Amino acid sequence: MSYTVGVDVGGTKIAAGLVDERGHVLAQERTESPAKDPAEIVRTIGDLVRKLGATETVEAVGVSAAGFVDKARAMVVFAPNLAWRDEPLKRFLEEEVDLPVIVENDANAAAWGEFTFGAGEDVEDLLMLTIGTGVGGGIVIDGELVRGGFGMGAEVGHITMVPGGVLCGCGNLGCLESYGSGTALVRVSRELAEATPDLAKGLLERAGGDPDEITGPLVTQAAQEGDAFAIARLAELGDWLGQGVATLTAVLDPNVVVIGGGVSQAGDLLLDPIRESFESHVTGRGHRPMLEVRRALLENAGMIGVADLARRQ
Repeated sequence: MSYTVGVDVGGTKIAAGLVDERGHVLAQERTESPAKDPAEIVRTIGDLVRKLGATETVEAVGVSAAGFVDKARAMVVFAPNLAWRDEPLKRFLEEEVDLPVIVENDANAAAWGEFTFGAGEDVEDLLMLTIGTGVGGGIVIDGELVRGGFGMGAEVGHITMVPGGVLCGCGNLGCLESYGSGTALVRVSRELAEATPDLAKGLLERAGGDPDEITGPLVTQAAQEGDAFAIARLAELGDWLGQGVATLTAVLDPNVVVIGGGVSQAGDLLLDPIRESFESHVTGRGHRPMLEVRRALLENAGMIGVADLARRQ
């Protein structure tokens, strides 16, 4: 049996898992992320790898992080929530753990995990959207992860949906992320709850009467309990995402779209509006095969995916 370690590096935590060749996570370790200290991040990852390798022989290490990773899977060019700017992470980590290391964007890693072991393992072409604070993306075409000419492809959250629209965290206006993310869900829910408190009465009661206390999980919970206002907010979010998927389908033509990330916990309350919006916006509707929209299956898709990429490389 072959064992690799997959590491998810975030702004608040670092999680690592010992993963076998079937995609099973056999053991996990996690700790707080020293996000502002690049050298300490390397040492922390090294400690986690050594703990996980205490009982099994680890062949390689894969690291996933939110940010731009170069074509060689060696350097983190930019990570918005970490102190990585042109960081030669592969070299530093290989010196730290004395093992082969690859680095990959977190959404790419999650897409590969779902393609290989999860919701897309029965197809050859997959588009994945991770819906959380932002909108991440990963693309697999003909069984290969699409990374682009510089390694920075599949940033699907930053296709323009509304020219001159809402300011995105990337600095552009009108990105899909500005309308189809968990952040957008909270922003719109708070604005409408303040403007129309009677319609949002149930959600406001859950938030203690304060629109600023409305969170994404609160909206999802309310929707799952039948709150009409919350259901409508998820439907709006799904409509934007369905439009985005339709636009991307015109270019990529995937078999399956996999929806992951925290907001996917809403299940069909989000997925059904995505499906309906996609079908009403996709080019050639009525005259083409229609893809499936599926919810992600893996709890640790990024960890599993990057561990498998490390094994293959």
